[in-house]
Amino acid sequence: MAIGKELRVNERIRVSPVRLIGDGGEQLGVVPVDVALTQAREAGLDLVEVAPMASPPVCKLMDYGKFKYQQRKREQPAKHRHAGEMKAVQLGPRTEEHDLQFKLRKAREFLSRGQRVQIYVRFRGAQMRHVELGDQLLRRCVEILSDIAKMEESIKMEARRMSVTLGLKPSAGATKPAASPSAPAASPSAPAAPPSEPAASPAAPAAPAAAPAAPPSAPVAGTAGQPVSS
Repeated sequence: MAIGKELRVNERIRVSPVRLIGDGGEQLGVVPVDVALTQAREAGLDLVEVAPMASPPVCKLMDYGKFKYQQRKREQPAKHRHAGEMKAVQLGPRTEEHDLQFKLRKAREFLSRGQRVQIYVRFRGAQMRHVELGDQLLRRCVEILSDIAKMEESIKMEARRMSVTLGLKPSAGATKPAASPSAPAASPSAPAAPPSEPAASPAAPAAPAAAPAAPPSAPVAGTAGQPVSS
């Protein structure tokens, strides 16, 4: 099947007859294109021309919107498949309120993990006459999730499928574990050491000066002026 090009779908297929393949791959034979379109509508599927160059052209019954979604996922670069993985949330044009709230809670969980979300409404049979219900529902979803999500792709219609793609708002931020509190500031420095011991007491006064020298000894007994006998 051609992947890199747009395929003709439903009323855009003008060649008749076509070789028809069922949704499960079964061969349904060569039929007029009007018959093939009727079978697609009754099954709530799309008629997609998958081999336009064959004789006769080959058409398949399928959910074309789902096919396009899976194609985009395959083409997504491998390095982005985890962090920016696309999740799908399916609604009907008349989804009841409690189902809607449940599915939007799931969408919120995906977004909070940093994953992109495609919300889509699938129309079956006569529901195609009221596609405005799908538009109103998707706009309401965008509004409910506006606190955490932003539109990455606006609302668009592909065959029987209307969708909008949402991503996490930069200001919201993906859920992360809380950071541990920073270490407390260092305690104030210890008080200064007490002043050193007082200086030693002043030196004792110097000892008094030595007594004056003794007077010269008395002369040896004898007559003054006479030499001493030996």
